[in-house]
Amino acid sequence: MNLLESGKMAAKTLVANKMRSTLTMLGIIIGNASVIATIGVGEGAQNFVAQQVESLGTNLLFVIPGSPKAQRRPVTPPQTLVLEDAEAIATQVSSVKAVAPQISSNHRVTAGNANTSTTVVGVTPEFLSVRNFDVAQGRFVTELDLKRNQQVATLGSELAEKLFGNANPIGQSIRVKNTSITVVGVMQPKGSTFGQNQDDTVFVPLTTMAKQIVGTSSPYGTKISFISVSVEDEEKMKAAQFQIENLLRLRHKITDEDDFTVRNQKDLQETTGAITGALTVLLAAIASISLFVGGIGIMNIMLVSVTERTKEIGLRKALGASQRDILMQFAIEAVILSVAGGFLGTAIGVGGIVLISSLTPFEAGISLRAIVIATSVSGTTGLIFGFFPAKRAAQLDPIVALRGA
Repeated sequence: MNLLESGKMAAKTLVANKMRSTLTMLGIIIGNASVIATIGVGEGAQNFVAQQVESLGTNLLFVIPGSPKAQRRPVTPPQTLVLEDAEAIATQVSSVKAVAPQISSNHRVTAGNANTSTTVVGVTPEFLSVRNFDVAQGRFVTELDLKRNQQVATLGSELAEKLFGNANPIGQSIRVKNTSITVVGVMQPKGSTFGQNQDDTVFVPLTTMAKQIVGTSSPYGTKISFISVSVEDEEKMKAAQFQIENLLRLRHKITDEDDFTVRNQKDLQETTGAITGALTVLLAAIASISLFVGGIGIMNIMLVSVTERTKEIGLRKALGASQRDILMQFAIEAVILSVAGGFLGTAIGVGGIVLISSLTPFEAGISLRAIVIATSVSGTTGLIFGFFPAKRAAQLDPIVALRGA
């Protein structure tokens, strides 16, 4: 008996027992769907995190107050950075393109009868280019605003809508703490970055923020929350980081532990990518257990099938069927069950990815590699777990089989 005839006979046998065949495939279907959906969502999560990091700007270094050890503790780091540090970095580090210091604090903002609690950020004009922001209407903070401590603000798009609805906010007044501020611009929508809504923000001149809103001036200079540094070229990131660290150590007269931390955007991207990648592999490994369970189900049903079809096996062998013919038929039945289950599971998994992409911010991708691997694994699983029952059927003595029947 050739392979085609064995395949036709195996298919007829499976179609004759539709309910049993469907239930047998269920484990493979669930396993394939889980693996494909998990890998797709995992890749979507990796892309989402990468986009979040890239949305911060390009070739960035972040200078944060507090030692590297303090950054790992759930406490507020000391304010060890001042505006003069940012100015020194801009003038003394040759590979730096632009520097954007900022002061961030949460305050209640009021406009007429509308009020909300939001983030108020004191910035310099360089913030736009360094952090890749754009103005949709009006203008942003200027150097003249900084020099004169002007009481002006540019609003995030979502905050402007909250406070003024459909009305034009330009020229309107808002109140932050006890300070009246005139709105001079509205930002382009930016979205959320690592859980912080960039569109629900007030941008004011850094000097106004320091002297009139939060009062962070000191004998050592104007205290700032952190510094964003844009480097000219990606290849100069490490050199710029080294130079900034040495410059700040000299300025802060540090001989022991640093009182600041310099974070590299690329390192952050690699770290978050490694974490999401490891989680994807872990979840895919857990989901693949279903494939193993499905394989056991196939073996169990095939063993039952061998017992039920003892008479058929004995009769076929008595008519001249070889052990190879019997082995091939039962092995093909197992492979058909697992491959069919694999294709159905693939369809369900792809459908799940499309659904998740439409309902969540994750742009989950349909991974061709995951589909090929899952389908191949399911087919191999059926072959492996179907081999033992097929071998048992092939080794039945025809006389004993006919007598037992």
